[in-house]
Amino acid sequence: MSDGFALALQKGIRAALIANSEVTSYVSTRIFDEPPTSVTYPFIRFGNITPNADDTDGSIGAEVSMNIEAFSQATGRVEATQVAEAVRAALHRSESSVTVTGFNLIELRCENYVVTRNSDDRGHTASVIITAMLETA
Repeated sequence: MSDGFALALQKGIRAALIANSEVTSYVSTRIFDEPPTSVTYPFIRFGNITPNADDTDGSIGAEVSMNIEAFSQATGRVEATQVAEAVRAALHRSESSVTVTGFNLIELRCENYVVTRNSDDRGHTASVIITAMLETA
């Protein structure tokens, strides 16, 4: 069985982020669906992914909303913000840098991001909000 819109997009975005030198200068290849228990900070994790049908008369498509979360334990919010800005720069309107197997990536936007203090007061988390339009190939 092939991947659906959401999983195919996640795989393509992960590959694009790993190929981006600015992103990897902060997190190396620590970009996870679910990080290991003994993870090294900072790292990126995929948060909520919501595919919504967006079909037309001629194609089957989806609008996929996704959160990409950057976790930092550094003092202050600087590191989490820098990772979020690197993710945004790597992805916003960069459809050609993301390969989504089985689908055409029509549009890729980074709507915004928010940086919040972690509940344990040890670091910050940035959540980058991505919206993508895809259609079947």
